Amino acid sequence: MFTGIIEEIGRIQQIERGARSSRLTISGDVIFSDLKLGDSVAVNGICLTASAIFGKQFSADVMPETLDRTALGVLSSGSSVNLERAMSANGRFGGHIVSGHIDGVGRILQVQPDDNAVRVRIAAEDSILRYVIQKGSIAIDGISLTVADLDSGGFTVSIIPHTGAETTLLSKRPGELVNLENDMIGKYVERLMMPLNEDSQSKITYEFLAEHGF
Repeated sequence: MFTGIIEEIGRIQQIERGARSSRLTISGDVIFSDLKLGDSVAVNGICLTASAIFGKQFSADVMPETLDRTALGVLSSGSSVNLERAMSANGRFGGHIVSGHIDGVGRILQVQPDDNAVRVRIAAEDSILRYVIQKGSIAIDGISLTVADLDSGGFTVSIIPHTGAETTLLSKRPGELVNLENDMIGKYVERLMMPLNEDSQSKITYEFLAEHGF
């Protein structure tokens, strides 16, 4: 579990590509203060497991499902990536609940300065947009951000100077892909309201909620 507060920008040192999988070697600094074998690290929002650590580099295996669902496949040696260690139970919760399980990719449409901020507009599929709400949370390449505007074609976030300096988002240009993870609360609520199978009916209806004061 992560918070979407990026700890540092790391760099892809090597990519070993298999038939449908890959193995990444990533360098950094801050995260290595207590990183151990088997620990989870969010790399551009993707939860990966440190399978080898040497100096200030770690390696992680990437399975086909991850490559199919994320923008990880477009990275190359030398690419910069956002890094965050799994959250600690006694730490401050500065962002929102981020699982590191990417829902899909978006495409940057526009990057526009707005006084001391920068507005970034991103196109996404309907399967992503159905869980996006104005002023709600979304993780973009692992960064916890607030949705400023929303319409049928995509959404916009506003990047403050600190976030711009501490993450990779503003280094991207229109047309580039980003990893998106929706706020998990909406997905769980939707699933709980669905019937378990075609022959069963959910007991949670609008009438049920109204009757119980919701």
